[in-house]
Amino acid sequence: MLVAQGLTRTFRVFDRSRGLAGSLRDLFRTDQRERIAVGGVDFRVEPGETVALIGPNGAGKSTTVKMLTGILKPTSGTVRAAGLDPWADRQRHVRQLGVVFGQRTQLWWDLAVIEAFDLLAAMFEVPAATYRARLAHFDDVLGIGPLLRTPVRQLSLGERMRCELVAALLHEPRYLLLDEPTIGLDVAVKLRLRAFLAELRDAGRTTLLLTTHDLADVTALCPRVLLLADGKLLHDGPIDALTARLGGRRSLHVQLRTPASDDDAAALFAGLPPSVRASPDTFHLPLANGASAPDLIRVVLSRAPADNDVVDLRLVDPSLEELVAGFYEAR
Repeated sequence: MLVAQGLTRTFRVFDRSRGLAGSLRDLFRTDQRERIAVGGVDFRVEPGETVALIGPNGAGKSTTVKMLTGILKPTSGTVRAAGLDPWADRQRHVRQLGVVFGQRTQLWWDLAVIEAFDLLAAMFEVPAATYRARLAHFDDVLGIGPLLRTPVRQLSLGERMRCELVAALLHEPRYLLLDEPTIGLDVAVKLRLRAFLAELRDAGRTTLLLTTHDLADVTALCPRVLLLADGKLLHDGPIDALTARLGGRRSLHVQLRTPASDDDAAALFAGLPPSVRASPDTFHLPLANGASAPDLIRVVLSRAPADNDVVDLRLVDPSLEELVAGFYEAR
């Protein structure tokens, strides 16, 4: 189990002055201020669970991941992974941990990929037969075979990210922490990585914590979401609960055969939830809480003009991406 209680990390910073004279004055300044990157976060992740950690830039996501890995020591509070303190028990902790940072590499830049894998297998004391079997499996699902003799520095971003994922999983870690693993990748590589992570999730042997701005990854992979903002945990629960909390409501999309006049539109939607005209012939009607979609559909169909009938009716769920973007902008 991965448990954080009152997890807090602060930094001492000061605003730098401009110019050479300002830089000289800064050498003697003592007026540092405290910046709270993560402030009193509590959560627990069960073994084998897959959880997304999302939030706007500066919310404290990467700082949280670094405390979970043992890179940073919490200012206060505790974090435990299978009973270990990631900072104090770092050597034992990293043996049960796999990490992928989308903007940093854990591979050796001038070595061939297979040489980097060999070194990692030796460091984690992976038996030779097990190592070969895992490489063969990763080749089947990620297609890394043609890349093994290539120096890491010559890999494209998508190729390197596939290899980074393999490097993090060679020792079959208990926890896999992914910080922006699909950043900058094209659609084909994203889908391939997403399918592989879904397979890993379904196997249930590895606990996954995914930090990302790509909400398509969240929707596809993570039943549970942690939402951070300003270093505080604002939501911990299913995606549906987050959608409801952010004000998301289903809507009825109504498309007429031809563009409707303002008078026709007013008559069609009189007494119904306020409609939004998306185009000359298409309208969106948000469903109020507790509203009956079948009743609303029957009313719209009964009122449709005889010479301009309804050609399409669709119930559309709110886009998590749009809702979260609105939340970020509001903050």
